[in-house]
Amino acid sequence: MPATRGGRQYADVGDLRTDAGVVIPNVTLAYETWGTLNARRDNAVLVLHALTGDAHVVGPAGPGQSTPGWWDGLIGNGAPLDPDRHFVIAANVLGGCQGSTGPSSTAPDGLPYGSRFPRLTPRDQVAAEVALADRLDIRSFVAVIGGSMGGMRALEWGVMQPDRVRNVVAIATCAAYSGDQIAWSAPQLTAIRSDPRYRGGDYYVEAGGDGPPLAGMAVARQIAHITYRSAAELDERFGRDEQAGEAVASGGRFAVQSYLDHHGDKLAARFDPNSYLVLTESMNLHDIGRGRGGVDAALASIRAELTVAVVDSDRLFPPAQGALIATAPTARPLRTLHSAHGHDGFLIEAEQIADVVRSAVR
Repeated sequence: MPATRGGRQYADVGDLRTDAGVVIPNVTLAYETWGTLNARRDNAVLVLHALTGDAHVVGPAGPGQSTPGWWDGLIGNGAPLDPDRHFVIAANVLGGCQGSTGPSSTAPDGLPYGSRFPRLTPRDQVAAEVALADRLDIRSFVAVIGGSMGGMRALEWGVMQPDRVRNVVAIATCAAYSGDQIAWSAPQLTAIRSDPRYRGGDYYVEAGGDGPPLAGMAVARQIAHITYRSAAELDERFGRDEQAGEAVASGGRFAVQSYLDHHGDKLAARFDPNSYLVLTESMNLHDIGRGRGGVDAALASIRAELTVAVVDSDRLFPPAQGALIATAPTARPLRTLHSAHGHDGFLIEAEQIADVVRSAVR
């Protein structure tokens, strides 16, 4: 049976062969659950996290979990996903750093994988999640739900497991990562790899005793965070004072700089830079149409009812990308979340998200 430590559980899902043909042996996935799997084993809902999320969807921080839930309000009594009705499961993604096999995990030779950890695609990550579902004997899912990077995997679930998923909910995501999105990723990857502490990705062994490349990852997070919020919000909060004619500054620094520093430092306290690289590059490789005759053909292969939601102020995943997904034959009318917060609106606008999810798992 899967091992349990605190609220987090661990399952060995076997060896996994990646899209590129590399075998990752003895893959472990960390996960959390809410509710009980019914006798028919068909009341499960899978929630998929975004880039720096984890399996802890709701609940406070605690032993072994340094951060509170990232989608509070989604799961609970009377919530859209109710443990009295649903068996909700969320797993830390393959390549992550919160208990699932990733670059910081121990390889068969007893050393951390580091630079030897293979490149992943969202399809590889879904293959690991499918193996976890098999391990738990989940026969079908009421819904697979994800936003951003999680939405990419939700779409792949619909394509890869058409007979196992009844509803796919894809929020603030895309069918294929665009050149503009990859361009935003590029300086983030460079920031980490340019940090002198990166050591080619093999910084776990205390060769110099100077620790991981956290400064580089903090810069990467700053770049990413700009894309997560809307230009209008940043300007309203940190723009120029109409009377003084200058942006708010303290101690010679603009307030927006301190804001970005905070978010960079906050991530550095809980995330592994190599996982940031692996997961960012997996997003770059996202394309549901690859090898399937194109995006339209892939969308047409989804048999699950498809709910697509976009954030109207999202500049990382523009609403047009969601509108394209919503052309799938099984898609319901496109849902638009109204938010001043940009891409992060899919995490912040709790009532609107609840309405979208509730309608999909009715």
